[in-house]
Amino acid sequence: MSARLTLATAARVLRQIRHDPRTLGLLVVVPCVLVGLLAWIYRETPVFDLIGAPLIGVFPFVVMFLITSIATLRERRTGTLERLLAMPLGKGDLLAGYALAFGLLAAVQAVVVTAFSLLVLGLDVAGDAWLLLVVAVAVAVLGTALGLFLSAFAATEFQAVQFLPAFVLPQFLLCGLLVARDRLPDVLHWISDLLPLSYAVDAMRTITSDPHGGADVARDMVVVLAFVIALLAAGAATLRRRTD
Repeated sequence: MSARLTLATAARVLRQIRHDPRTLGLLVVVPCVLVGLLAWIYRETPVFDLIGAPLIGVFPFVVMFLITSIATLRERRTGTLERLLAMPLGKGDLLAGYALAFGLLAAVQAVVVTAFSLLVLGLDVAGDAWLLLVVAVAVAVLGTALGLFLSAFAATEFQAVQFLPAFVLPQFLLCGLLVARDRLPDVLHWISDLLPLSYAVDAMRTITSDPHGGADVARDMVVVLAFVIALLAAGAATLRRRTD
């Protein structure tokens, strides 16, 4: 791998997105609107403080998954990916560049959503606010890695969107956000243990309720980052020098 080629790839992706205001709006505005709507619905109740922190991770996860999978698929369909791989550019350089570019966007998104929730909406957390931000960034990067991987299995942008209910919605239902994971039926609890979003929500809940839960959060983050690495490695295996 070459740092120069990786940075050049990341810069190209960021330049493309910079000229797409609708994508930038989806990245930054939509998660804030959703979290704000939730705070409005549950105003003067403790519900927002209970589920607000996990949703700071869930919403960017979903948005980054959509943007990454669709943008990467578009490059596959237009032949851009094939032309890039025909150059002296390794698969590792290309994938690392994509991951870096979308990872930076995920970090910006997580910073904006977390700051909006804490400073504007008054989200109350027992743990450290900076730790909440770290987890939010990690979960957004997880959505990026999943989008990069699954983009290889879609033929159209519509199919990429269809992956949302197939691969994201089950994680949302089983991650412990709606029902505590220890209250799920045994089979569903076992499945939830295999889903990365479960560990992200566990970490967010720990930050919300336990001011001394740093060790538990770190353990959950190790699992999330392991999923990120595995998805990126699997994504590299799907890159082909010829399109179908």
